[in-house]
Amino acid sequence: MRRRRSARDGFTLVEALAALAVGSVVILATVALIRNVVLHFDRGARSVTEIERIALAVERLAADFGSARFVTRTAAGGPAIAFTAERADGDRPAKVMFIGQANVLSGPQGEELISLTVERNGDAMRLVRRRAPWSGPRGRFDGVSLGDDVVLIEGLFDIEFRFARAAAGGALVWSTDFVGETTLPRFVRLILRDRSSGADLLGEADFVIRADAPAGCARSDAGIGCLTAGVVR
Repeated sequence: MRRRRSARDGFTLVEALAALAVGSVVILATVALIRNVVLHFDRGARSVTEIERIALAVERLAADFGSARFVTRTAAGGPAIAFTAERADGDRPAKVMFIGQANVLSGPQGEELISLTVERNGDAMRLVRRRAPWSGPRGRFDGVSLGDDVVLIEGLFDIEFRFARAAAGGALVWSTDFVGETTLPRFVRLILRDRSSGADLLGEADFVIRADAPAGCARSDAGIGCLTAGVVR
């Protein structure tokens, strides 16, 4: 005759092992779920932080380019605008330099020499802003020691600037450099291309140059002579 189990008999070894197996599966599933949630949250937080940083960089660039000054300098070919942009060449990084309005007064006119350099940092590229006080018409443009480094953008991007010149008939001609010109560019375009997808993250963001050109240069008969006053070196 089969004996009826009493309440004191407890669980068998097989039942205990089965319960442990079920409990282990539940624990592992819970850990995996928590891990996925944490990873997705961290990735999302990093994406939001990156987007916010790029937005702040674009805002900073818009303010800088919007404050570009119509200042002339002495170049090898004669008077030229104090706005230069050189494309990357070998070990030389792409670099943009111009005179703009400082947020905090750094000189008698509250103007500063601004440098924007596209540099490599391992596999990543970064856009670094540097500055130096500019003391006005007697100030130097070349060979100035720049400081206050600020990394505006950094990541697995391809970063490129392009500059629009006004051609005959009002058409715009875009190029990747701007050297020895006698007028400021009309627009500056920042291209921030994601290296993995090839997508332009900014959709060709254009910054408008609003310059305080001398009034004499607005005349139809004005020649290069209107640029000779207040030339810097």
